[in-house]
Amino acid sequence: MRRVLGSVRARATLAATLVVAVALVAAGAAVLLSLRSNLIDQTDAQADGAARQVASELAADIPYAKVETPDADDDRPVQIVEKGGRLVAVSEDLEQVTGTGVEAVRPQGGSGTGGSGAGEDGDDDQDEDVHDPAVGEISEGVSKGSGSATVDGRTEDYRFVAVEATTPKGVTYTVYAGAPLHTEESAVDTALTTMLIGLPILLLTVSGVTYLVTRRALRPVEGIRGEMDAITHSEDLSRRVPVPDTHDEVARLARTTNETLAALETSVERQRRFVADASHELRSPIASLRTQLEVGVAHPELLDVEGAVEDTVRLQRLAADLLLLARLDAGERPTDARFDLAAFVRDEASQRNGDRIAVTVDAEPVQVAGSRGQLARVLGNLLDNAQRHTRSSVTVTVRREGGQAVLAVADDGKGVPATERERVFERFVRLDEARARDDGGAGLGLAIARDVAVRHGGSLTVHEAPTGGAQFELRLTTS
Repeated sequence: MRRVLGSVRARATLAATLVVAVALVAAGAAVLLSLRSNLIDQTDAQADGAARQVASELAADIPYAKVETPDADDDRPVQIVEKGGRLVAVSEDLEQVTGTGVEAVRPQGGSGTGGSGAGEDGDDDQDEDVHDPAVGEISEGVSKGSGSATVDGRTEDYRFVAVEATTPKGVTYTVYAGAPLHTEESAVDTALTTMLIGLPILLLTVSGVTYLVTRRALRPVEGIRGEMDAITHSEDLSRRVPVPDTHDEVARLARTTNETLAALETSVERQRRFVADASHELRSPIASLRTQLEVGVAHPELLDVEGAVEDTVRLQRLAADLLLLARLDAGERPTDARFDLAAFVRDEASQRNGDRIAVTVDAEPVQVAGSRGQLARVLGNLLDNAQRHTRSSVTVTVRREGGQAVLAVADDGKGVPATERERVFERFVRLDEARARDDGGAGLGLAIARDVAVRHGGSLTVHEAPTGGAQFELRLTTS
């Protein structure tokens, strides 16, 4: 059973069929009940008319022997019962009757054998003012019930109505008149048969249409699944899933899937470049350090200790940068500590040693939230970059702009060309003038600075400084 209902098409078809089936059965039952009720009301009206016609003649002092009762062709059996239960008259060809309370079908003397009213079987309705009408009047209310009668050899189900009439002489009679239910039964049977035949056909149609529509709607999903399976096995992230020419949820799913694949391809490609560039950057200082150590072992007097120390420091910095990038790529969130950005900048600038150009700080108090350690790394990288490229001045400013704190580091060097202002933030990217090992570093400082800024919900951009050099602006949300 689970295998049969394992597909969305099968479950959708079954659900739609069940819903339609329940709705049709409920609607059909309501229609049948309403039809039966309406037809019974019409039958009661026919019996009521016949009973009142006879009762009116009795109330007009016409003897019951001369009252015109319906014949067999009218198919409306009538009984006239004197008060006390004595049957005094019946319609022509009435052979047997049940449901009126008067089982006799031939007038008899004495007190009779009948009961007190129509339908004593328990499912009858009685209106008010049925009994004891005034002299020369008939009762306003009626008593209704169901039964059967045999007229001219034919036995059928009937609805009976009882109406009382009082003659001018003060004698009260009860007139029982019936109307056949064969019209109601025939109509209900016809409607029921039609429903029983039509319901399976309609359910088959609904299930078939639902299955076909669902299969057509899910066909693009199968195409997406098949392409994703092929991409997984081929590991070719340049492939894309087909996008159906529609504007529904499946098309949006396909577009989102392709966007995810594009982001994944970019991430994987970036990771590959990162590994390749990191390997290249590590190879040079390691090779240089090994060479110096091998020379030192063979010729101690030729050992370049300062060069070995420089290469070791460079390796240490590069390893620290790579570890920080790895933590940032892994989604490390900065600690949420609040501090004054202006005081933070002054403190960090005062601790720098070995700068060839003194750093000028112009800062106004601004409260920010974030990791002091990571933001110190950003400021240090920006200042190192400015020291490498400036001619005579490095300026750090802190100001408030609306709901943001802006930290700007400016120099008066050659600046960054407009076409390179985004590229300088890529990993292992160094502009042509800074490709020397001693000047340009590994090309990770600005990339780390931007990644940290983004992790803090801010941004890092580069513009032209008022002095003509480069001005890097770090924007953070104030707390």
